[in-house]
Amino acid sequence: MAILTVTHWGAYEVEMAGGEAVALRPFRHDPDPSPIGLHMLAPELDRLRIRRPAIRKGWLEGRARTGRGRDPFIEVSWEQALDATAGELRRVLDMHGNRAIFGGSYGWSSAGRFHHAQSQVHRFLNSLGGYVRSTDSYSLGAARVLMPHIVAPMDELMARHTAWSVMEQHTRLFVTFGGVPAKNAQISQGGAIQHRVPGGLRRMAEAGCRFVNISPTRDDLDTGAPFEWLPIRPNTDTALMLALCWVLHAEGLHDAAFLASHCTGFDRFLRYLTGATDGQPKDPAWAEGITGIPAARTTALAREMAATRTMLNIAWSLQRAHHGEQPFWALVTLAAMLGQVGLPGGGFGLGYGATNLMGSPNARFSGPTLPQGHNPVRDFIPVARIADMLLNPGGAFTYNGGTHAYPDIRLVYWAGGNPFHHHQDLNQLMEAWSKPDTVVVHEQYWTPAARMADIVLPATTTLEREDIGYANRESHIIHMPAVRRPAGEARDDYAIFAALAERLGAGARFTEGRDAAGWLRHLYEESRQRAAKAGVVLPDWDGLRQAGLAEVAVPAAAPVFLSEFRADPQAHPLPTPSGRIEIFSDTIAGFGIADCPGHPVWREPAEWLGAAATRRHPLHLLSDQPVTRLHSQLDPSPLSAADKVSGRAPICLHPADAAARGLVDGQVVRVFNDRGACLAGLRLTEAVMPGVARLSTGAWFDPADDDSGLERHGNPNVLTLDIGASGLSQGCIAQTCLVEVAAAPAMPPAVRAHELPDLLPMG
Repeated sequence: MAILTVTHWGAYEVEMAGGEAVALRPFRHDPDPSPIGLHMLAPELDRLRIRRPAIRKGWLEGRARTGRGRDPFIEVSWEQALDATAGELRRVLDMHGNRAIFGGSYGWSSAGRFHHAQSQVHRFLNSLGGYVRSTDSYSLGAARVLMPHIVAPMDELMARHTAWSVMEQHTRLFVTFGGVPAKNAQISQGGAIQHRVPGGLRRMAEAGCRFVNISPTRDDLDTGAPFEWLPIRPNTDTALMLALCWVLHAEGLHDAAFLASHCTGFDRFLRYLTGATDGQPKDPAWAEGITGIPAARTTALAREMAATRTMLNIAWSLQRAHHGEQPFWALVTLAAMLGQVGLPGGGFGLGYGATNLMGSPNARFSGPTLPQGHNPVRDFIPVARIADMLLNPGGAFTYNGGTHAYPDIRLVYWAGGNPFHHHQDLNQLMEAWSKPDTVVVHEQYWTPAARMADIVLPATTTLEREDIGYANRESHIIHMPAVRRPAGEARDDYAIFAALAERLGAGARFTEGRDAAGWLRHLYEESRQRAAKAGVVLPDWDGLRQAGLAEVAVPAAAPVFLSEFRADPQAHPLPTPSGRIEIFSDTIAGFGIADCPGHPVWREPAEWLGAAATRRHPLHLLSDQPVTRLHSQLDPSPLSAADKVSGRAPICLHPADAAARGLVDGQVVRVFNDRGACLAGLRLTEAVMPGVARLSTGAWFDPADDDSGLERHGNPNVLTLDIGASGLSQGCIAQTCLVEVAAAPAMPPAVRAHELPDLLPMG
């Protein structure tokens, strides 16, 4: 068997020469491998590796907070770097306590289950007595808070979706709000071993399933066959779903028996739907004025849904918006009214295409997981509120029915992830980033996060350390040997944290007496026992290392989403207060949150194409996931570079919008609003509806050298709005954003995102 490695994009076969990896090939058992990971050995990436520990000059000379992102770095020895880091941790702990340390991570640094930076940094900080944590995710901030109240936790729902093979047999109409973006499904946490989305869609179309894509963009669905595209104004899907619900009820097409036996609160929602509470029926004519979709088509679509086996799907992007809870709640309500929840090929899906997980038929068990220990610090923030926390220590925020206060953070410790990619309104984050005394970062490359740090500790990559590749419901568990020597003086995150823990008197608590090899054996054997309980027989650790991989058996019957609940809601209740689908939630209503009442509602977003603000910024900006990278990972790679226009991220406009502004394909343009501006390369396409611009995320943040707020590389998060989705979730709302686009200056500033910082030797 070939030597294998695993990334979030999938498994790859490693070609070795002289004991070193020299090339990567697709995994032979992957039906649709992602090309992204094939470029991990590219010299463009090697050039940007962090090879020695480095400390920002201004911090080293007096702990100056100004100069982050601009000061040169001084390269130091590991002993100096570890002593400085441990000393600063000790100073903050002694003077301010554990509540002054924020443990930042986003979990995407490695698909390996042991060398998982997020688990490592949390375990380390817990060994010191705890830290301020973040909760939820930028991807699913609103849904993760909402869904436990109305159906079940998102992690549980994602792992139980109806398999593609079941939909191929039974689904006759697939209606998706926001498409099924196969580019997003290139990934899974822990590795997408067999990519299923393109083949699943194609086979469904070949079996006669009809698709309707309700989205501002046409190309977020590809079935290999024609489908219907209904262009909709961004952030208005809730209004359309409510109108579909109205038709079902008005024409007696709803399943009253299912609503009575499996749901709660429909009667209270119905008063809002019919207009009894506010005088406005949520009918198709009302929705047309909001969404732009003709009332007649809405009425016909509702009838079509009720007439056949229908699967409703929603993209995660819809809840990354102001009032982002509402489209997810409305989708569940619409599916409940159709009454097909739990039937083969019917009901709803929460993100087919969001990752490779949804629709997998494979066995489910808990894979190798590094225990993180106990965190006695109760302070936390919703993940997208980091700028608010740093700027407003002591300020109040609401979350999931509670009122909390932002802690006063003196030290940010970040390992895994790039806040200058994920976060919104990056000019405001730059201001917030100057508030802590110290920022420590583990990084592999000179990313924006590394350049904005005070102490930078070089970490190894996936290819430079032994690990275990496994993702929930994937087809294989894979041994990942180290296939390259570490670049420069890079060390594993575990080795870095072990050395720091030893200096701080927590070595035994952190390591439990195990080195990395000991932990790998221990974690695998623990997960092997859990696999056995799920009916999966795995070889022992030595057997896995010898074989390279082990197959996870596919169960005899492919899963059907919520089938047990449908068959017997008393024997298999949902984990909601009522045990049923909560169309009206007494819990949420009891929170008394003005912008998130007890049932799904339409609320105007802070920015949208129906608002007066469009006179100044008349384009709705969508900042979706890129095709050629995961978030900002591998942005300097040849694959990512080939997708750019004049070295900048491409912004897609409809030809009519470009013509109205005198813009042409391939031109460098300025994208702007009151929060900031960036330069991007123009690409014209009719796959984007008029009035909408699409600028994918992931271009490394490249702020201008002056104080103009201009970003040179095409990072959309200098434009996005940084407020919470609602008082319930405080989720990210990057998809609620209006901009204008104009020609860039004749001589736009050069992109410098992939240049090395100034590195000085220790004097």
